[in-house]
Amino acid sequence: MSDDTLIETRPTDFKPTPEQIQDVVIRFAGDSGDGMQLAGTQFTESSALFGNDLSTLPDFPAEIRAPQGTIGGVSSFQVHIADWDILTPGDRPDCLVAMNPAALRANIRDLVPGGLILVNTDAFDERNLGKAGYQENPLENDSLDTYTVLRAPMEELTKEAVKDSGVKGRAALRSKNFFALGLMSWIYTRPLESITGWIDEKFGSDTPVGRANAQALKAGYNYGITTEAFHHTFEINPAPLPAGEYTNVVGNVASAWGLMAAGEKANLPLFLGSYPITPATTILEELARHRNFGVKTFQAEDEIAGIGASLGAAFSGHLAITTTSGPGLALKSETLSLALMVELPLIVIDVQRGGPSTGLPTKVEQSDLLFAMYGRHGESPLPIVSTSTPSDAFDAAFEAARIAIKYMTPVILLTDGYIATSSEPWMLPDLDALPDISRPYATLEDDKPFLPYERDPETMARPWAIPGQPGLEHRIGGLEKDAQTGNVSYDPENHEHMSRQRAAKIAKIQDDIAELEVHGDGHDLLVLGWGSTYGAIRTAVNRVQKGGGPVAHAHLRHINPFPKNLGDLLSRYDRILIPEINLGQLSRLIRAEYGVESIGYNRVLGQPLKAREIQSKILEILNPDAHDEVTA
Repeated sequence: MSDDTLIETRPTDFKPTPEQIQDVVIRFAGDSGDGMQLAGTQFTESSALFGNDLSTLPDFPAEIRAPQGTIGGVSSFQVHIADWDILTPGDRPDCLVAMNPAALRANIRDLVPGGLILVNTDAFDERNLGKAGYQENPLENDSLDTYTVLRAPMEELTKEAVKDSGVKGRAALRSKNFFALGLMSWIYTRPLESITGWIDEKFGSDTPVGRANAQALKAGYNYGITTEAFHHTFEINPAPLPAGEYTNVVGNVASAWGLMAAGEKANLPLFLGSYPITPATTILEELARHRNFGVKTFQAEDEIAGIGASLGAAFSGHLAITTTSGPGLALKSETLSLALMVELPLIVIDVQRGGPSTGLPTKVEQSDLLFAMYGRHGESPLPIVSTSTPSDAFDAAFEAARIAIKYMTPVILLTDGYIATSSEPWMLPDLDALPDISRPYATLEDDKPFLPYERDPETMARPWAIPGQPGLEHRIGGLEKDAQTGNVSYDPENHEHMSRQRAAKIAKIQDDIAELEVHGDGHDLLVLGWGSTYGAIRTAVNRVQKGGGPVAHAHLRHINPFPKNLGDLLSRYDRILIPEINLGQLSRLIRAEYGVESIGYNRVLGQPLKAREIQSKILEILNPDAHDEVTA
């Protein structure tokens, strides 16, 4: 063994009294092959079972196979666990697990001053240091003196721990993430039972890989017990969450479950036609697991085929969905316009990512709002629904389905890469309490001709006539329709009438959505948001409100049409702040619709907005003189 292991040890029955803390932000970071996503996920699951509130932020390399050991190849997983209700994965980690020099260099600037670093010393050799851009070893100079650094030769200790598992050669090193997970479980008093149970279920307790992972996990935990350097441990008590049955849910999974619930409540078969694209693919994967619920999934050869199959499914009477991200939404736009023309229910879920083009495919950005609003030819307004948090994805997906079916229209559901891959505790809903959103198919009335574009007087929706029904035959296609018969019409007045009718139908949805609620009673500044900025905005506003700041928060679920009370609400405030992960797209829509100028806080770093940054912006607006004095 190396000199790093020659550290004073203590008996294995030693149990220090852990320090009670209210919350902690931990970031696991290493090469994309080091298993940091798995380690972080299992640490999260263990914390969820313990009863903590939590929020996570996975961060993946933008390249599928980034060069090993480089900054670009670093993968990380951040989790915020607390004994109180939290809304974000934390602005900055309190603890960083660095499996190699690149992980340290990529993440050290985010660590809080005096934070804890757990480092795998075996990876800090000359070759890896050079790949990460270090001129000298940071573990051997004073560059980390402001932090608490805990060192462990994880690779050597892992190989020793798994030598009897049956795993041979360098394959043994694949378990070093479980060694790190075991050590972190000791430091933060996490139970191992759920992790060992997962290992047994995933790999099998009698397989070499299963034995190796379990042995490495226990070795890491025992290393924490027996090594003097790790004498200080921490404990976070369970959070007082409302009574109910909870699960830890990832955003894309919640979207899939919301669609399944909508299918049940609409009494419709569910069909998803999609082409795999980061970060939307896991919705397809999750729905494909539930064929026992009558879900049909089709992995198409491209984006156009995916939406084409889904539109065909809508024509045949299915609740039809297609999933994508920004580049795919561009490819789907022609068929989306066709869905609008033929007025069929179709849900397009756009899991936004950094763009344009391939851009930053694994990073977050609210970059497609204007594209969702206007990215079609002709006069073609569509409803737009937005998701705010991973658990909210269930309700947002259900709402998108309700609107699509009731108003016979395609709907765009905007989520993003942060929501898609992050997780939080979610109290399982009472499915019996969900509303009935079913819509009867068209039937032929005696002595009355079928008019496929005769509109419902309440919703302006046309009848849903599925194929194979005698007497309900009608034309379908992209050419303009006669306002009653649905036959092809080139009449100018009819085209204008139909254009206005389609727009009026979407505008009418405003009467059927909830008014926008405001958090806080201050009338000086309103912070208006949409999408995944919810947690950061609400946390920042809460902090300022506790200090007596006159600020309020409102968050949009419906972006087209806007809630009916939005204009009146905006007029009550002296100033409007709109934080977005783009360069001001909602601000443009608000200005166009209401003539209201807003203050933008816009970042496009590929990362979620941070609560402390929004808080600083709020304080700057409320008291610019004091802010100038502080910054000076």
